Amino acid sequence: MISNDIQKIAENLKESIKMPEWARFVKAGAYAERQPTQENWWQLRASAILRKIALRGPIGARKLQKILGKMKNCGVKPDKKRNASGKIIRTILQQLESNKIIEQSKSKKKGRVVTKSGLEILKD
Repeated sequence: MISNDIQKIAENLKESIKMPEWARFVKAGAYAERQPTQENWWQLRASAILRKIALRGPIGARKLQKILGKMKNCGVKPDKKRNASGKIIRTILQQLESNKIIEQSKSKKKGRVVTKSGLEILKD
């Protein structure tokens, strides 16, 4: 179930964030069995990442992989936590950064933070 906030942010990002050609053939992470079926899954993932960056302050790609990961169904064996796809997250971060929605943190703590234009997208 996707929250209404993330769907609204995804609508705002539709013009600036485009899904690469290779993204049609990849899974969202090691936990997934198939590719995402929604048409706008790339924008939904980008809006979820943007919201997490806004809430958690300077945050890097590795931490986002852990946050967005899920449990992998291992059949009769116990389920295991698996990270989300790093390539997808890095590409979305690069797209958001090139559109001046996020920027690299200049403080001691490394990661990315939301810019003023990114906050406007989140508030709309």
